[in-house]
Amino acid sequence: MQKKESFFINRLKSIGFAFKGMLILIKTEASIQVQLFITIVVTFAGFYFEISRTEWLIQITIIGLVISIEGMNTAVEYIADFVHPEYHKKIGLIKDVAAGAVFIASIIAVIIAGIIYIPKFN
Repeated sequence: MQKKESFFINRLKSIGFAFKGMLILIKTEASIQVQLFITIVVTFAGFYFEISRTEWLIQITIIGLVISIEGMNTAVEYIADFVHPEYHKKIGLIKDVAAGAVFIASIIAVIIAGIIYIPKFN
């Protein structure tokens, strides 16, 4: 019988898998690369306009939300393409819904950015 690995070792392995997944997203997905570019721009804007602590918390949360949902959308696309490589109406619907979730999060992010930054221009 094989010895079961400790909880700590399993957590370290899980972190390693998560890190690997993050690197795959960054290296291979144009949408994630765009999101990271936007993240850099709004981070510089945050420092430039000296946004408040609360505004930083909201901005960081929304950045994490959009990038995370973008990652989940990518995972849904990979699974859908694996299950049904050729075009299928239902798979197309599933992919559209996942992309729609990213779109909703992105719209909310733009609205929040407007609420934070538009007043800074006055």
